[in-house]
Order: sequence, then structure tokens, then C-alpha cells
Amino acid sequence: LEARPEFYESGAGPDGHQGQIAIRPELLGDVVLARRDIGTSYHLAVTVDDAAQGISLVTRGHDLFHATHMHVLLQTLLGLPTPDYGHHRLVRDAAGRRLAKRDAALSLRELRARGITPAAVREMALQRVA
Repeated sequence: LEARPEFYESGAGPDGHQGQIAIRPELLGDVVLARRDIGTSYHLAVTVDDAAQGISLVTRGHDLFHATHMHVLLQTLLGLPTPDYGHHRLVRDAAGRRLAKRDAALSLRELRARGITPAAVREMALQRVA
């Protein structure tokens, strides 16, 4: 690579990172890009999927901030556009566990089905941001 790839952080990374961020390959370690049992990795799948869908802003939790460095490197190597990124503090449930799809956490769809108003959802989220 002729220049170190960068991404724009519109949120606030875990250490308060904002603005143009140069990727740091030393954070990456040995990254799995493909596996025999599933064919591709999360990193490669989201990189290609975001480009295919024309994603211009990726919003996700602080826990994925360092993975962004891998995604931007892959975007650069594959000639794909790099979206802006916004990382946020993790939203947690009443017991302090982070809300995650893989843990079958309560979704916005479920809250709407229960008749919870958007204002009430915002209030709950503000109370549970770590």
C-alpha cells in the first residue's frame, strides 16, 4: 500500500477517537479470512456485503472498533469504498449484560410488538448505556 488507509469516525471510539483515523495493522494480529467449515469469515463477509449494499455509514458498538481497522484494510486491498464509521458505548440490559443478537437480546421489533413507545425505548437506552 502506498499510503496508510484511513476511516472517518463520526461517533466516539472507545478512547474518544474522532475524525480521520489511520488504520493500525499492528492491532490486527493473525486474522482468519476464510474457514473450511463456513467458507468466509465475519470480516470478509461484512466488508463485501457493506460495499454491495452501498453502505455509507456503519454504526456499531465500541467492542468492534478495532475490527474496523481490518475492514478498512480489506476495503482498500479489494478496491471497495470505505464508509464512515460511528462507534457507540454498548447498550446493556437491566442485569448489565450487553444487548446482542447472538444472545437473543430483546429487539426493537419485540418492544414495538409489546406496545412500547419510541420515547420509552430512548429513555431505556439512555439509562443502560455503559
